Amino acid sequence: MDATMMDAMSAEMKMPGMEMMDMAAMQACMDACSACEQACTVCSMQMMDCAPACMNCADMCNTMMRAMLRMQGMTPAAMMAMLDACIAMCQTCMDECMQHAENSDVCRMCAQACKSCMDACMAMRESMVKMAS
Repeated sequence: MDATMMDAMSAEMKMPGMEMMDMAAMQACMDACSACEQACTVCSMQMMDCAPACMNCADMCNTMMRAMLRMQGMTPAAMMAMLDACIAMCQTCMDECMQHAENSDVCRMCAQACKSCMDACMAMRESMVKMAS
C-alpha cells in the first residue's frame, strides 16, 4: 500500500475514537508486518528448530496487517491488544531465531525482521496512546 491509498483510507475509514490516526505510523507498521511475515515464512521452511515460532509469527503479522487494512469495526482497545500480541509473537520468534543466528543467515534475517516489526508495532501503539490522551 502506498501513501495515496493511506490518504484515501484516512479520509474514508474512521476507527471510533481514533479519528486522528497516524497514517504514516500505520503504513510503517503494515510494511514491517509484511516483511516480517515473509521472513518468518522463509525461515520456517529452512530451520525446523524455530519453525513453529516462525509460522505463528507469520500468521500474527498477516492478521495484524489485515486488521489495519479494515479498521471499520475495530475499537482502539482491540487494536492495541492486537499490537501487543504481534509484539509478543515477534519477540518470541526473534528470541528463538537468535539462538541460530550465528550459524544461519536466514535466522539472522528473520530475527532482524521481527525486531523491525516489533519496533513499528510499538511506534503505532505509542501513536495511538498519544491520540487517546
